[in-house]
Amino acid sequence: MESHPVALVTAASRGIGAACARELDRRGYRLALLARSNAIHQVAAELDAVAIEGSVRREGDLKRLVAAALERYGRIDAVVNNTGHAPKGELLELTDEDWQKGFELLFLNVVRIARLVTPVMVAQRTGSIVNISTFGAIEPSLEFPVSSAIRAALGAYTRLFSRRHAALGIRMNNVLPGLITTDPAAESDRAEIPAGRLGTPEEVARVVAFLASEESSYLTGQSLLADGGLVRGL
Repeated sequence: MESHPVALVTAASRGIGAACARELDRRGYRLALLARSNAIHQVAAELDAVAIEGSVRREGDLKRLVAAALERYGRIDAVVNNTGHAPKGELLELTDEDWQKGFELLFLNVVRIARLVTPVMVAQRTGSIVNISTFGAIEPSLEFPVSSAIRAALGAYTRLFSRRHAALGIRMNNVLPGLITTDPAAESDRAEIPAGRLGTPEEVARVVAFLASEESSYLTGQSLLADGGLVRGL
């Protein structure tokens, strides 16, 4: 049995997902990684990790990820639920298909993987699930309507999960990045950030790694902004 903690990271071939994988590796985690792109194999080779090509929208692919991690490592201590981007568009012009895709991508992915890993974590009496959300969950943006609405719902689910499982030693929290260097931002948007710059994937990854670890053992059900002060609301 491996003595190192084990983490799953989805959408881990680039950007925030890859940064999370590298930060967790640096902290001694063994990894199982999922992404749609075959670039996941390069990241996995770099980190001596399990690699699964697949989508967070397909429950079967999530099952393969969990099964591969258990087969190789025998345990799962942390899950980082990262995803791609949901559809964007004018609020009333978004189709039912757009909303359904966003729901599967940003909400059902968490519900499905929680069903898969929670029994494993309950048996261990420990585990942490960290969901990569967005500042729009607190300050909704018309530029990202699907993401803003559905990730607000994810915040409620995270609190419900925590109420049910905190006493069993299982935690779930959300990280809400602001504007990050992986996506272009207009100069007017940059000017709204009190920190005066965009965040980096590595900065987000360090927050994720903290929440994944026992260093945050009394934190659960929370949505933690990593936005350089962008969100003003209380």
